[in-house]
Amino acid sequence: MVTSDQRRRQLAREKYERQQKRRAEAQRKGRQRMIVIGAAIAVVVATLVGLIVGGVFDGKDSTEPSAESTPSAAPTPKQSPSPAMAIDQKAKYTFSLKTNEGEIKIDMDAAKTPQTVNSFKSLADKGYFNSTKCHRLTTEGIFVLQCGDPEGTGMGGPGYTIADENLDALGKPNAQGQVIYPAGTVAMANTGQPGSGGSQFFLVYKDSPLAPSYTPFGKLDPAGLKIVQDVAKEGTVDGGIAPKKGVTIEKATVTQN
Repeated sequence: MVTSDQRRRQLAREKYERQQKRRAEAQRKGRQRMIVIGAAIAVVVATLVGLIVGGVFDGKDSTEPSAESTPSAAPTPKQSPSPAMAIDQKAKYTFSLKTNEGEIKIDMDAAKTPQTVNSFKSLADKGYFNSTKCHRLTTEGIFVLQCGDPEGTGMGGPGYTIADENLDALGKPNAQGQVIYPAGTVAMANTGQPGSGGSQFFLVYKDSPLAPSYTPFGKLDPAGLKIVQDVAKEGTVDGGIAPKKGVTIEKATVTQN
């Protein structure tokens, strides 16, 4: 016959066994959760590594600071030769932009950038720049207003490319491989590859650090620089790409001084 004391000990033992069983089950489930979490973390890490290797997080446009802040242009298939030389390579020229914000004049020296000046004169004479918008404004890292694309998207070009010129005009690069493009400089945009300039150009409204890869071919007159600076003060729209105060080139001309 089971005494009351034995019964209590039996009940206590059964309770202890149940507690141990529950504790073991909880530990088992905990280990399973950790395995699942660990596997998920491994997948996330592997995915991030794949994205980085694949270039999704390529920080290159640190670029000199980057498209967003790099004066880049879409690749232009070389469908036709650049214009035959038809300017006086020893002369100086003025690239005049009649815009909705006022007239912007750019001084060009053909002795330093003959291919570029010749191309701009050829395009302007054909009305290529007329009724086109300056499609891009950068306000961080570098400070430029980019124009010269008849499509207004950054994807347009004349169907040919021209050689880089005058790349050593701004001095030797610093340790980061950059030089300062001073406010008032006008330079060619390109794809980042040598000799890939087309028709797109940018107007520097504040000193900007860039790799010496963009042909500096002109200088803004004081009135033109102020126009661009006033446009920049208004900021951007369309995700920080287009100038909020839109700039349209109504007519462009290139004349010999």
